[in-house]
Amino acid sequence: MTIPSEPIGSLPRPVAVATIRNSGDDAALASAVDLAVRESIERLEALGSTVVTDGDQGKASAWTYPVDGADNTAPDGVVIPYADGHTRRLPRLTAGPFRYRTQADQYLRAALKLAKAPVKQTVVAPSTLSLLYPHDGIAGYSREAFLADVVDEAEKEIRGCLRAGAHSVQLGFEEGRLSLKLDPSRQVLKDFVELNNRLLDRFGDEERARIGVHSGPGADQGSTHSLDVDYADLLPDLFRLNVGTFYLQLASEPDPDRVLRVVADHLGPEARVFVGVTDPLDPRVESAEEVRDRVLTAARHLPVDRLGTCDDSGFTTFADDMSTSRETAFAKIRARIEGTALAAKELGLG
Repeated sequence: MTIPSEPIGSLPRPVAVATIRNSGDDAALASAVDLAVRESIERLEALGSTVVTDGDQGKASAWTYPVDGADNTAPDGVVIPYADGHTRRLPRLTAGPFRYRTQADQYLRAALKLAKAPVKQTVVAPSTLSLLYPHDGIAGYSREAFLADVVDEAEKEIRGCLRAGAHSVQLGFEEGRLSLKLDPSRQVLKDFVELNNRLLDRFGDEERARIGVHSGPGADQGSTHSLDVDYADLLPDLFRLNVGTFYLQLASEPDPDRVLRVVADHLGPEARVFVGVTDPLDPRVESAEEVRDRVLTAARHLPVDRLGTCDDSGFTTFADDMSTSRETAFAKIRARIEGTALAAKELGLG
């Protein structure tokens, strides 16, 4: 037995991809993305990553890729505020029915052709997409009808990924922690969890064992949207999600021992927890020894046979985020992999 270590998902795009994306040259963009996916997978495998992703190189946004280019959306949707003052704005649905224009299995199938290691596919959660529905409603298309369509579309996407051969499917749930900042009553968080479980309950035990969820305070352009929200307020509800694996931001937490105690108190009897041991927003590259110590801290609180490591978040949720270089990202990934191996050795594993 050893301690598994996985990337969360997104990697910084090569400058060429970001430049061509703004040019409107679709053919050149597709070629540049293909090269970026190949290089991302090859570099992850060269570092010893036993599970890889395509780095989300083809997604303009990990939040809204299913509706990119849809003719029934407008750009003036929900605003996501970040601590440094910048914002991101989601699209607003203008008419029903809601349908995915792009499903993530298309990214997965391309990655599987290139990868030697198992491939994890990241997907957007229904709770994220629920934010696209306008507060004043849509004539002839109720919110409940919209949510039913969202869950149906999300199920098709995940089943497509599992059938295509995904090692696992990981839902992004960064809006969970943000919801507590926007609604301290916790009702929005509870609604998010219930909506996501409407999806997850459609899968059997063996399928859910291959489905995970990532939660954190958001990461974009060197800032977060909800790091000031107490993790202890999120985790009890987060662990009600019916998934086999939780990926938790931890390296950037000021008191990881406190968070780990809460995790230990609420973790179910079978789920695995991957804890963040590198911080993508910190320009400093962690040492392998620093990562080792973070893993050993987690091992004091959690069963080692259900412990894994990851980065706190993806490195670029949005395609235009160039705040972290590819070289820095891969250096942090190397530290994560090497530091996890050092911890496993010290724990007498492998």
